[in-house]
Parts: sequence; C-alpha cells; structure tokens
Amino acid sequence: MTLAPGMERSDEFVVEERLATNVGGTIGASVLSTPGMIGMMERTASLLAFENLPEGKATVGFEVCIKHVAGSMEGAKCKVTAKLREIADERKLRFDVEVTEGDRTIGVGTHERRVIEVGGVKQE
Repeated sequence: MTLAPGMERSDEFVVEERLATNVGGTIGASVLSTPGMIGMMERTASLLAFENLPEGKATVGFEVCIKHVAGSMEGAKCKVTAKLREIADERKLRFDVEVTEGDRTIGVGTHERRVIEVGGVKQE
C-alpha cells in the first residue's frame, strides 16, 4: 500500500508511568504530560506512515503544533488519532492529530514528518 491523504490510524493508551507527571509535586495528582501526549501523537503518525511506505523508507518528525486543552488523570484510557492531511513535495507528510478521553478532547494540532531513506549506511 502507499500513502494517500485521508489515511488514518488510531491507538489507545493508558495514562501511566512515563506518560504521566505531577508537575514536580505542585498539582497533587498525576496527569497526562504534554511531552507524553505529543510523543503518542508522533508515534501514531510515524506508524501510519511506516506501515504504508516502501521498504528502505521511514520518516522523521520535524514540526509539531499542539494545544493541550484538557487534563487526563493517571489511569485514564485515551485514544490518539493521526490523519494524513497532505503530502507535499512527495516527502513532507502533514498530519492532523488528536488525543481524546471518551468524548473529551485532551489535545489537538498538527504534526509534520519527512520521508527519509534508511539502511545501507556503511560504518567506517
């Protein structure tokens, strides 16, 4: 399969361990951290691309524009969705990304990845 605008991938995750923060103990609870949320958005977009690229190709992220609009407590089950909105110059992939908990939006924004060649690099 090849990449095309409109392709989408969703994954579920639980707010725990490395995805959670208590903001240095200042908020009295553990919640989904912004870096953790962005990491899940990038991961989902990356997997969507990788599963649909030819062998020898992968992607690297180069831009995120994300708003963390609501809190999600430790232990909550969230859903992350990445939808390929556009392919520019045959190598720039623009995604719409979102994290939800039930019907609540936790984070929303855009993420861009660039297609690169992998493998075949000789070590000297």
